Amino acid sequence: MDEIPADKATRTILRFPAVTRGEHEIGRVHLTSVYPLGFLRVLKQLPSAQRYVVYPKPAGDQRLPAETARSGQSSSRRELGEGDDFAGVRAYVRGESQRHIDWKAVARGQALMTKQFTAEADGLLYLDLAAVRLDDLEARLSQLALWVIEAERARRPYGLRLPTVEIRPSLGEPHLHRCLRELALFK
Repeated sequence: MDEIPADKATRTILRFPAVTRGEHEIGRVHLTSVYPLGFLRVLKQLPSAQRYVVYPKPAGDQRLPAETARSGQSSSRRELGEGDDFAGVRAYVRGESQRHIDWKAVARGQALMTKQFTAEADGLLYLDLAAVRLDDLEARLSQLALWVIEAERARRPYGLRLPTVEIRPSLGEPHLHRCLRELALFK
């Protein structure tokens, strides 16, 4: 960081490189200055208990799997999706297709809502660690991270299955980050 004018505040981004995925602690932050004369050095240590999570690096060459039926469930049940039967509305999630926005509600001054429809479900898209055909755990987690991002971009509701947790299929930024966080913290 260069000079900061007197009586001014500034913001900066501090980068903390992480070699491994998972939860990390920032630790102490050291601030130093040689201002104004250049020959006296001032050092200040700031304790920090801040933690941050490093997601697995999205990587892999396997294609996003087709929908997978959940074990023990019939494939003839109805699911929310791209069907013809109106099922209700829910809060709009930024980035969703505008063709399902309830424009009549918007015209009445209501918040953005997305219309939902039902369709016969062939199965749900569950991204399962056990189904990834790679030997290395980190490579498997990287492949799952890539699939999570691809499914979110394609607006395909997806769930995540790990030996320790199962997340039901959904969409949206909170769901994306929840899945990536579980992948990051998996041991």
